[in-house]
Amino acid sequence: MTAAESRTGGRRRGGREARHALRAAPLADDVRPVRPGLEGGWYRPLSEAGVQRIHQAVLQALGEVGLGDAIPSCVEVCCAAGAEFGPDGRLRFPASLVEDMIAVAARDFTLFAQDPGHDIELTAKRVYYGTAGAPTQVLDLATRSYRDATVKDLYDAARLADRLDNIHFFQRPLTPTDIADLEELDINTAYACVAGTAKHSAASFTSGARTAKVLEMLHHVAGGEAAWRARPIVSNSNCHVVPPMKFGEDASQVLEVCVRGGMPVLLLSAGQAGATAPPALAGAVVQAVAEVLAGLIYVNAIQPGAPAIFGTWPFVSDLRTGSMSGGSGEQALLAPACAQMAHFYRLPGAAAAGMADAKLPDVQAGYEKGIANVMAGLSGLNLIYEAAGTQASLLGFCPEALLIDNDMIGQCLRCVRGIEVTEDSVSLEVMREVCLTGPGHYLGHDQTLELMEREYVYPALGDRTSPKEWAAAGQPDILARAGAEKDRILASHHPNHLPAAADDAIRAAFPIRLSRAEVGRT
Repeated sequence: MTAAESRTGGRRRGGREARHALRAAPLADDVRPVRPGLEGGWYRPLSEAGVQRIHQAVLQALGEVGLGDAIPSCVEVCCAAGAEFGPDGRLRFPASLVEDMIAVAARDFTLFAQDPGHDIELTAKRVYYGTAGAPTQVLDLATRSYRDATVKDLYDAARLADRLDNIHFFQRPLTPTDIADLEELDINTAYACVAGTAKHSAASFTSGARTAKVLEMLHHVAGGEAAWRARPIVSNSNCHVVPPMKFGEDASQVLEVCVRGGMPVLLLSAGQAGATAPPALAGAVVQAVAEVLAGLIYVNAIQPGAPAIFGTWPFVSDLRTGSMSGGSGEQALLAPACAQMAHFYRLPGAAAAGMADAKLPDVQAGYEKGIANVMAGLSGLNLIYEAAGTQASLLGFCPEALLIDNDMIGQCLRCVRGIEVTEDSVSLEVMREVCLTGPGHYLGHDQTLELMEREYVYPALGDRTSPKEWAAAGQPDILARAGAEKDRILASHHPNHLPAAADDAIRAAFPIRLSRAEVGRT
């Protein structure tokens, strides 16, 4: 029995009935046309000699320039490991220390989700797309204007991401402006994420003490501290450096609490080429790699083998104005280059793509996001942050764009998957049947029915009708379709993966701003 027959009750059906039955049957995860963790690595913008030269420059930068503004505890643990603190107040890292710490760094680990089916395996060149960005503005498409973001907006964004197959993890894509107290902001940001989606979440925190409070809350979510340490379901995006080549005081304190508290850390260097990083793209990569490796040494000096992600995140300036250009071709090149460096060190790598300069989810946004996201995926970058939902170079978030970008990422993942060549897929026997004894076309062939869902990706919102069909349907617009789908999901999807007892305990101990009604609890 063919796979097509097994999915249609053991008998062959013809024409439209067969196609409809086939498409209605759910596919197992391992035969879906696109899925989390497809392996990339086909695109490499750096030559092997270029990778080696960048590595040597990184060792020189860490050994000769070093990093300034290290907090005393950072100086203490790093110097105990072999770093050198100079009279100029800069912490320098000998090449032997850098290489030793790379050797002991964590590899092949998992970013856990509340639903184990969404766990992220950070191995080899497996690719995952997710959100990030943390702008304070939300785009209202009805008025084409931006407004201040709220914690309810963040929770709703998490609910949307929870239902989108091609959004594999959720880092806050907006920052609530309706919570002034920083401790309450950190607590409510984390709560909105873990209450809104069962996928792996990521968040940033404003101080070490506030991070400790969030960890207390997450222990309730996980079912206790031991359960949390076994499966930490939230990671910390940590801007441990203030480019160029300085540590950040608050972020360093957060890093130490997270590492000791069992929370995975994304070591994030976000210099802006031409402003806080060299304007030469290779130089921007050198600085980003050096800054992240300094963080890697810091983490492993605290706890060898603690889970840390190589988060090289160089941004690009429009050198005519000095403003950030998230949608530029230069930005699209930097993520794959950083992926190559992560592969060189055999470290789990992350970078940003999909940061359109466009203010609306329009044609400009489409080409800016699509080019950057597919190049990052093809490079085999493990975690592609900021891939969906943001606009205006991370200054705004648009929920409709999140849905449209989910469609786009499906196409990107299909490119990452590539074309499998097997004896069956070269299709010689099928050609013989169709051309020599068959009807002269492949429309009703078993192979067509079998592969129409396993090989081909279909957009949820994109329009593939003919102009005549499109006109007859009232000329549907993708923004309107995205808006309708957003409204449908938010009206019907009320996640309940967070146990009621845990939610009650959290509300009793922490100042949660989202009401029970807002999160679908009575």
